[in-house]
Amino acid sequence: MSNLLQLQNQDWPEPIIRVQSLSQSGSFVLPSTYIKPPSERPCHNSPQTNEVGDIPLIDLSGLDDEALRGGVFDAVGKACKEWGFFQVVNHGVSPGLMRAVKEAWREFFYSPQELKEEYANSPKTYEGYGSRLGVKKGAVLDWSDYFFLHYLPHSLKDHKKWPAYPFSCREETEEYNRELVNLCGKIMKILSATLGLGEKYLEECFGGEDIGACLRVNYYPKCPQPDLALGLSPHSDPGGITVLLPDHQVSGLQVRKGDSWVTIKPVPDAFIVNIGDQIQILSNGIYRSVEHRVIVNSGKERFSLAFFYNPRSDLLIKPSQLLVTPERPAMFQPMTFDEYRLYMRTRGPQGKAQILDSLKSTSTPPCNNMN
Repeated sequence: MSNLLQLQNQDWPEPIIRVQSLSQSGSFVLPSTYIKPPSERPCHNSPQTNEVGDIPLIDLSGLDDEALRGGVFDAVGKACKEWGFFQVVNHGVSPGLMRAVKEAWREFFYSPQELKEEYANSPKTYEGYGSRLGVKKGAVLDWSDYFFLHYLPHSLKDHKKWPAYPFSCREETEEYNRELVNLCGKIMKILSATLGLGEKYLEECFGGEDIGACLRVNYYPKCPQPDLALGLSPHSDPGGITVLLPDHQVSGLQVRKGDSWVTIKPVPDAFIVNIGDQIQILSNGIYRSVEHRVIVNSGKERFSLAFFYNPRSDLLIKPSQLLVTPERPAMFQPMTFDEYRLYMRTRGPQGKAQILDSLKSTSTPPCNNMN
């Protein structure tokens, strides 16, 4: 907890430079601050380009048909074991709303710089307009700007910290977040049931109605030397589940599959869903949170919205008692989500290091929550 208090009193270790301004400067040379080591560059091992069918595509309309419901559950369970990622269509969120909220945020990033700087963030909460993750001095940075905001719990949500321009942004973001909470609730029931835990189990482990939810809007400007940089370094998401509204015009998300990086081609009007570390922990490793990263390019910018559905921050998360056996003992030690996400907030994206270094255990008592 002392580390958490230390972060709350900390500021960025170096002056913040907006990546958008670097991109718009017209320079053909990438600043050294963004040049990844050779082994981490996207050109180090040529990424395998993926066709749409290679990542599971799941039609959620089958949830309303008793004859198709079981097939949807099976498809999600298989995707969580084999990929940790899947796309969903017919998910119940209006395509019009999806386009409107993305366009509103595009307008924000193209608004005058002095307006954006009114929302400049700090590592204390990360809430607001930012350009880096982690507080390590001298770190190699990612080629992106972002805006991070809280939605749940209600005690953390503050519309005054959301952009007032464009005028539709707050209203459309509120509606979008509300729809995403409902969608995540459906997905959580599916995950819970496919683990044999009953539909409400995982949700109750997350805190019932008292869960956490936040939104990160990502802006990846054109990059003068994209083979040397990344928009977002390899990492697995520290939370529960992530629902990504991708840029359907420009691919950039890559998922690790074995030794390869697979480029995801978004399906029109689909969301990309991935398992976070907290579900990997609760499932005792049956479902996997998978490393992913974002590549950039010199010809096109890219926008995406990542919605994070998380446990209540002060609850201990550990393997479910129902999934621990003599053959499969508890694999992770208990930790609150507040303690867990501190790892990424201080060090930035570090592959799977947070789950491998912080939580790996073979002798920890499992969660005995039987609700």
